[in-house]
Parts: sequence; structure tokens; C-alpha cells
Amino acid sequence: MANLLIVDDDEDFAGAIATVCRAEGHEVAVAYDAAGAEACFAQRLPDAVILDVMFPENPSGGFELARAIRKKWGEIPVLMLTAVNQQFPLGFSPKDIDPTWLPVSDFVEKPVDFEILKAKIIELLNRSPQPK
Repeated sequence: MANLLIVDDDEDFAGAIATVCRAEGHEVAVAYDAAGAEACFAQRLPDAVILDVMFPENPSGGFELARAIRKKWGEIPVLMLTAVNQQFPLGFSPKDIDPTWLPVSDFVEKPVDFEILKAKIIELLNRSPQPK
């Protein structure tokens, strides 16, 4: 199975996502901010990243981290999970995915349906280069 990295400041939510992913047979690392994510990348490149948008220290931190992932580590699949539309009525959606502004692979709104999440992860892993 795959090595996944979950990046979300909500420890309970990140733990729930990690539990679901581990139950599917994936190895999972969890980081609660961009610095923690970069530390995880330094230890082992994940096969895919599940990334939140808003962090307490930086409301657009997920966007910035997605761009950093593309710049530093290439085409690692990134699934963005967010409640940004609940906080700000921006109409943010998968149509906003862009290689420069928002270089993610897919987008799912919170609250997350775990069956949809599992399906999205499978889709991401099937599109990505096979792990070495």
C-alpha cells in the first residue's frame, strides 16, 4: 500500500483520517503544520499528501504548502481537504485547481465522507507514478 502524509492542524480530524487510511492498509504520517510536513518530507517522501487549507498561524498555509511541495518535490499527488467555503463564501472548488496558484490533484470539502475520501485516495494513487 501507499505511504500517506496528512497535514491538518485539527489533531482529532487528522487522527480520524489517519485511522481510516491505516484501516485501508496505508502507512500514515501526520503533521499539524507546514514545518511538521517539511520534516516528514525530509524523513521520507510520501506517495500522496492529504492537505488542509487553513492553519491558525496562516489562513492560506495549505495553498503555500501545496506550491512548496510542487516546487521542491515534484508531482506528488495532493488531495486538498478544507472547510474554507464554510468560513468564507468564496465558492472554492476543483475548478480552481491550477498548476501555479493551486497545484493540487483533487479537492474535497469538509465534513468529509470517508467513503469518498477512500475513493479519492485510490484515484490519486492510480494516477501517480508507482513508488520505487
